[in-house]
Amino acid sequence: MMHNTLLALMSLLFLSLTSASVNAKVIHSERSLYRNILVEDHGDLRCLKFNVKSNKTQQSCFLKSEPDRLFFNYTKLLMTSLLVNPEPKRILIIGLGGGTMSNTLHQLLPESHIDNVEIDESVIKVAREYFSFFENDTIKTHSQDGRVFVKRALLKKQQYDWIILDAFNGDYIPEHLMTKEFLEEVKGLLTHNGVLTANTFSMSKLYKIESATYKAVFGDFYQVRNRANSNRVILAINQESKAHLTDIEQLTQANVEHYFELFKRFGVNAEQLSTHMYSTKTHQDWRDDSKILTDQFSPANLLNTKAN
Repeated sequence: MMHNTLLALMSLLFLSLTSASVNAKVIHSERSLYRNILVEDHGDLRCLKFNVKSNKTQQSCFLKSEPDRLFFNYTKLLMTSLLVNPEPKRILIIGLGGGTMSNTLHQLLPESHIDNVEIDESVIKVAREYFSFFENDTIKTHSQDGRVFVKRALLKKQQYDWIILDAFNGDYIPEHLMTKEFLEEVKGLLTHNGVLTANTFSMSKLYKIESATYKAVFGDFYQVRNRANSNRVILAINQESKAHLTDIEQLTQANVEHYFELFKRFGVNAEQLSTHMYSTKTHQDWRDDSKILTDQFSPANLLNTKAN
């Protein structure tokens, strides 16, 4: 009951922020090479934004009184990967924001190596200064375009147990990070039991084409969605893994029990999270002949408009 009440209060606080952002106190503002960057305090809530006017571009938010608690729903949905591959040793995160995911995963998996990739050096600086972004010998930050990093990692024959794609915001999509060619490169970095999760879209014309692109590369994948909002996370498992053919309920049961108490610290209900997963093998809602995104055809920003 207390958990539900707290979630309700957080939702009200978020709605208050988005409806009355003019009342927020701007504690940092700059124009980087790539975007406008704003850090705003709204009472107990601190948020990183990438646009002066739009509320859709909030990248990271946290409650200063409860900094460990994950604020955005999609960050909670990303944690489903740990219900499939519970002990990733090497993790790659493309898109830093305030460093929330990196900090959370370090606390859950202190022995794991994490590579964070962020094209904008100003975002890295802001994450360190205003969002307590943590780095050490096993948590590295690379100021580089995500695709360039992936290509170089392939040449070095690096591999990851978990890759997180989170380089998008409400106003702009890096189109070169959504194509079939890019996803094939990312797939080449996955270990035998590796998992890819992507924070992505469900309420635009892009949905069907993006989904078809992922299926062209990974075969059937899992969608993780909370029907109460428009968040969607794609969870793709390396096809070489036996887990790809396993009933998802059997696969996650033991891991739900393992992470149930650990997730509570971050405001995540592991058992509830597992119910948001379903396979495109039995729940595909786009046509098999849908176009796919390629390096020659990638109008993601044009397609990211409300579907009819």
